[in-house]
Parts: sequence; C-alpha cells; structure tokens
Amino acid sequence: MDCLVTIRTIGHGLAAQAVSTAVAKGEEAGCPVVAAVIGGGGELVALLRASGAPFPSSRIAQDKAYTAASFRVSTPEVYQMVSGNPALSIGITVQPGIVMFGGGLPIVIDGEFAGAIGVSGGSEELDIACANAGLSAIGAEKQ
Repeated sequence: MDCLVTIRTIGHGLAAQAVSTAVAKGEEAGCPVVAAVIGGGGELVALLRASGAPFPSSRIAQDKAYTAASFRVSTPEVYQMVSGNPALSIGITVQPGIVMFGGGLPIVIDGEFAGAIGVSGGSEELDIACANAGLSAIGAEKQ
C-alpha cells in the first residue's frame, strides 16, 4: 500500500513576486519591511528584506508565515482560537516559530492552500496591508 501524500506548495516564481510586491508596498508607505513566503510543507521559499528594515523583522516575518502556514489561518485568528484557553494560549506561545500578531496570512489559490506570507517591520496594520498586496499580486485570496 502506498501512503504518499502530495502537498501543494507555492513555487519560487510566485513566492518571489509576492515578497517583492509586499516589500514595495512597505516602501510606498515609507516603511522598510521584510516579507517571507513559506510553502505548504513548511519550507522557506522566498525572503526579501528592504534596506533599513529592523534586523529582527527577518525572523519575525518567517515566524508569521510559518504560523499562518501551520494553522492555515491568519496569525490573529490563531490568537482568537487559543485565547479562551489559558493553558493552550500559554503553551502555544512558547513553541518555536509561533506568533499571534498580525502580518501572517495563508496563501490560497483557486481554493487550494499553497503556503503563507509573513511581513514584519511596520505597524501591525501596515504588515497586514503589505501581506495582502503580496497575495493580490499572485492572484491569491486576500484576507
């Protein structure tokens, strides 16, 4: 019996387009950001850091994308899922790579999950706007 599972994941070309558009959106707003795309299997596919973006933003952008890819929802939705359970809320926050503030969005193309994008370096609202710009650029569903 063959038990292989195929995981659809975003390719490099679309991932590069998404991070490039997200970083450009930050630059338009006068704020250097970092954008990362994680594939459907949890692998880093693309990362772009604008000149002047805070150093920690590279890791935070990846963590936002990783979180959104892991749970297949936006990072604030992860917080909503666990906030009613103190033990779960505390437990999930100590897991490596899990963040629950805005800027991480799943990538859904033609109704299929393909990965996630994370943006860090601006306000929570700007990070979300930049991530959504990245989604729009590749024809993914905006959040």
